[in-house]
Amino acid sequence: MTGFASASAHPASEGENARVGVTVEFRSVNSRFLDLAFRLPDELRHLEPPLRELLTSSLKRGKVEVRAQMGRQADEGLNTPSAEQLSRLARIESAVQGWLPKAAPLSVNEALLWCRGGGSAPSSVPFDELTLQAARQGLQALKDARAREGERLVAILMERVVRLRELAAQAVPLVPAVVARQQQRFLERWSEALQTAGASGATVSADAARDRALAEATALAIRIDVAEELSRLGAHLDEIERLLTRGGEQGKRLDFLIQELHREANTLGSKSAALELTGISVEMKVLIEQLREQVQNIE
Repeated sequence: MTGFASASAHPASEGENARVGVTVEFRSVNSRFLDLAFRLPDELRHLEPPLRELLTSSLKRGKVEVRAQMGRQADEGLNTPSAEQLSRLARIESAVQGWLPKAAPLSVNEALLWCRGGGSAPSSVPFDELTLQAARQGLQALKDARAREGERLVAILMERVVRLRELAAQAVPLVPAVVARQQQRFLERWSEALQTAGASGATVSADAARDRALAEATALAIRIDVAEELSRLGAHLDEIERLLTRGGEQGKRLDFLIQELHREANTLGSKSAALELTGISVEMKVLIEQLREQVQNIE
C-alpha cells in the first residue's frame, strides 16, 4: 500500500544540542510482499537491524524505503557558515586530498550540510535513541496513512463485488433457457441424422433411437449447465464481502478467493453455449482482474 510519513526527534535538553536532531522518512508503494530498503548515513547504519525489526513487526506488505538524516532543525533556515567552520572544513579537505589526490572537492551543498550539523554534531547527542524515537513516530503516521488508503480500497472493492453479483443475477435465469434450447437443437439434429440413416438403409429401432437421443441430450445439458459455477461464485463473493467488512490482515486470504473467482468465471465462459453468457463471463473476468490488482495492495 502507498503512503508517506516523516517524523523528527530532538534532545530534550536546552542549549546547542537541542537544535540538533534526526529526521526519519518512510515512503511506501504497492507490493505483494514486504520489501524494505534503508538509506541511512554512515553514523546510523548500525541501526538497520532494529529498524528492520520495528517495521517487520508492524507491516506485512509493501515496498518501503526508510531514509534518515542527521542535522539541525529545519525551521532555523539557511544560516551562513562561520569562518571557523569553513576554515576547519578546508583543512580537512586539504588533508584528504593530500592522501587521495583523485578525491572530488566538496560542493557548496555538501559544505552547507556539514556546517549545519551533518558532520559536526556534538558527540553528546543520543542519535541512536533519537533515530528510533523518530522511526516509531513516523511508522505510526505511515500506518495511519495506509489505513486511510485501505478504507478507500475497501470501498472500491465493494463496488466491484456488487457489480459481480449483478452479473451473476443476470446469468441465473438464462441458464435453464440455454440448456433447454441446446437440448432441443440436439434432438432436432439427432432426428435428422436418424432420417438420413434410414434413407441409406440402416436399421435402427425407434425406441432405441429415442433412448439414445435422450441420454445424449441429458449429457449435453450437464456439460453446459453453469448453475453450480454461479453458486460457487456467489459463495466466494459472500466470503470476500465478509473479510472486507471485518477488516484486519486479510490480503493473502483475499488473494486466494480472487483466484477462485477467476476459475469460476473461466469455467462459465468455457461451458457457455449462448452469446449472452459469454458476454457476462468476459465482463466478470474484467472485474475480477480489477479486484486482483487492488487486493495486492491490501495487507
